[in-house]
Amino acid sequence: MIASNHNLSVLVIESDENLANQVAFDLKEAGYDAILAHDTTSSLLHCHDAYGTHSQPALIVVDRMLAGESGLSLCKHFRSMSICSPILVLMARDTVDDRIACLEAGADDYILKPYRTEDFLNLIRLYLKPDVDTTEQLRFGDLILDIGTRRVIYNGRKIDLTMKEFELLKFLMEHPREVLTREQILENVWGYDFMGESNVIEVYIRYLRIKIEDEGQKRLIQTVRGVGYVLRES
Repeated sequence: MIASNHNLSVLVIESDENLANQVAFDLKEAGYDAILAHDTTSSLLHCHDAYGTHSQPALIVVDRMLAGESGLSLCKHFRSMSICSPILVLMARDTVDDRIACLEAGADDYILKPYRTEDFLNLIRLYLKPDVDTTEQLRFGDLILDIGTRRVIYNGRKIDLTMKEFELLKFLMEHPREVLTREQILENVWGYDFMGESNVIEVYIRYLRIKIEDEGQKRLIQTVRGVGYVLRES
């Protein structure tokens, strides 16, 4: 199915046919185009098609357990394909470890089972709200962050970011040359109070470095060992 010009398309990857049909029905009732995939193979075909001939899905919903397959591994694969669409994971448990696993896999957020239509659609609307019509930009040297398009321009290169990559870089650029602790970053970018150790920040810092920093050039996002991260020239 190809999304119409008016409706945003949501790719739903769910092996439970009844749940998949319910989610698709709710999305269509809310004005979205629903694309259904029941396993990893078919979902990758949809994304290859979307990324090639057409545009990427506006958002991806994936069950953490896909008939024995890992929905989180699929999230990682999507990010390795440079798919920037928000990814929401359907999962049955809400422990700190579960949340961390979702984020480290490249997902933006999660939806708890049992599935509830109103909660689901509220989260979908949050992630698919219209882009801000603004020309506001943040600048740091040759690095430009366009607030309206959620895109980075660095040395003339245009770079697309996922929602969390954008929010992380925005927070760093709002506090240039200021060392930001891991706790500050987690609270302001993810809004979660993670207990114990987590590599969520490290994972997303790595994503940003891969996208932004050219090999051999000076590092912009620097690690302050034992404290956090800082955006500075040297």
